[in-house]
Amino acid sequence: MGKLIYISGGARSGKSGFAEKYMDEKYDKKIYLATGVAFDEEMRDKISKHKRRRGKNWKTIENYKNLPTLLKGHIEGYDAILLDCLTNMVSNLMILDNDRDWEKITMEELNKVKERMVKDVNEILDFVEENNIDMVVVSNELGMGLVPDNYLGRYFREIAGKINQIAAKKSEEAYFVVSGIPMRLK
Repeated sequence: MGKLIYISGGARSGKSGFAEKYMDEKYDKKIYLATGVAFDEEMRDKISKHKRRRGKNWKTIENYKNLPTLLKGHIEGYDAILLDCLTNMVSNLMILDNDRDWEKITMEELNKVKERMVKDVNEILDFVEENNIDMVVVSNELGMGLVPDNYLGRYFREIAGKINQIAAKKSEEAYFVVSGIPMRLK
């Protein structure tokens, strides 16, 4: 049975660096599950920096959907998975995999999208629970900033906030990173 470790913090808080250090100190055979998509120069640069920082001691899988099915063929012989990051996964599922007009979506449609994403995240967390591999989940804390001025931003915050709560609740350990300083929550 795997253990879930949840790490959250604001953008550029140091949460990914902390997660990588945590993994390096506790595990030998590691998988880096990268959910970001390099759709622009800024994201390509960020992904490149992450790859250089963690070095070659990681098996890297780049994807953001159907993760339990994808991971089944890759976990044999590995100790832990670092999923970085949950909020990238949510935004990709919302934007890349949904051809919706977020300004005109009905509450019924929004609830279906939210239910689907909650189901997807629960499947990932259940996968960890059912297999002998730990998972460190990195996610952005979204509830401490301004209320977005557009529908997509508010819906993203709503869905990602719910998913963060689920992951934090199911975790055995949880950390909040501020200005590069991790604080253990549980």
